[in-house]
Amino acid sequence: MKILFRDITTLNENGISAEHQYVAVTDTKITYIGSECPEGDFDRVISGKDKLLMPALYNCHAHTAMTLFRGYGEDLPLQKWLNDRIFPAEDRLTSEAVYNASMLAIAEMLRNGIVSFSDMYFFSEDTIRAVTETGMKANIGRCITCFNPDETKESDVRLKEALSLYKQYHNTADGRIKMDMSVHAEYTTLPHAIKYVADCAKDLGLHMHVHMSETEEEHLACIERHGKTPAQHFADLGVFDVPTIAAHCVWVSDEDAVLMHEKGVFAAHNPISNLKLGSGIMPLEKLSRNGVSVVLGTDGVASNNRLDILREMNAAALLQKGTDRVCDSMKAADIIPMATVNGARAQGRCDSGCLAVGCRADLIMIDMDTVHNIPCYEPVTALIYSTVSSDVCMTMADGKILYENGCYTTLDLEAVKTAMRHTVAHYFD
Repeated sequence: MKILFRDITTLNENGISAEHQYVAVTDTKITYIGSECPEGDFDRVISGKDKLLMPALYNCHAHTAMTLFRGYGEDLPLQKWLNDRIFPAEDRLTSEAVYNASMLAIAEMLRNGIVSFSDMYFFSEDTIRAVTETGMKANIGRCITCFNPDETKESDVRLKEALSLYKQYHNTADGRIKMDMSVHAEYTTLPHAIKYVADCAKDLGLHMHVHMSETEEEHLACIERHGKTPAQHFADLGVFDVPTIAAHCVWVSDEDAVLMHEKGVFAAHNPISNLKLGSGIMPLEKLSRNGVSVVLGTDGVASNNRLDILREMNAAALLQKGTDRVCDSMKAADIIPMATVNGARAQGRCDSGCLAVGCRADLIMIDMDTVHNIPCYEPVTALIYSTVSSDVCMTMADGKILYENGCYTTLDLEAVKTAMRHTVAHYFD
């Protein structure tokens, strides 16, 4: 399939824009970008009038099937929310519920320009099935916890499941599915278990995905238990010996930031979720100043309500200005890599996340002819401060259009919504 975007404004992963561009896609790759119309025949030519073309977005921390719990357990702090509402509800999860909830989440993400997500949850096989069917991309981590001091690598059924998923699904669906190893958090996983999970990730060449320093209580309790911060604890147990996404990082210390840079840890900023749960605000400027690669995540919709990376981009930019009281400490162009190329690298997708010839054609097109986008003096600032997710009019993964102008090409939205309503109606009987 050969597609040409004609006379369109482009915005690359570094926030640099260009008007009146031509972008060609052949099969899965971007094959041309320039100001002259390329020669050759195309299966489809798409007009770029009043449109913006940019790399698709990455959601680097999600609990995808938690769409089932959207609006369930509102206005509660993290530990009360988890222990009183979420953990009891998760005890009732079923394969069907996770599949239906994952399909709804994927529909929402595609609608909002998200082409890939990093998932940490349960019933992973059902989320994998949803991703495979819909043409999306995902890094899937079967979440591992351990409270049993006698648990071993050989006896841990959660680890066995994670390893089985790795053998069956890693790099399947033309590479769209990647398996990660995932430890839930320091406070839910005993040290010896963290170490054997990290050792498995290192042996298999897999990435890690963890929660880290989400709340002050968590951060200080770890210091009391182990005499070190969660970041130092994970590092000592070998977690950071492989590429790792550390979600939240709200309470990381200056020393943690230096350590994370040295170890190449990706800090997943989840501003909306952290605000809603009253957990605090990630020190974005401190992490960036220390060279830590920051990515963006939504967390689960039970603590966010939406799977919307454009909203996270806006929140990340505004929160930094407000907390620093410096309007240019984090500029609009600084946010773009967090949602695109950094996210792709965090997932081990080194040929993605960029608007460049030879890269995967993971692209979104945004309608700039809306009342809140006019006038548009600078596309990069318009994207961060004006654009909303409903302006996304096309989402493409590996050169295949998955969403366009309200229509999906790989899923039946009405059937997905009906299945989810049926699941919810019976789940809480």
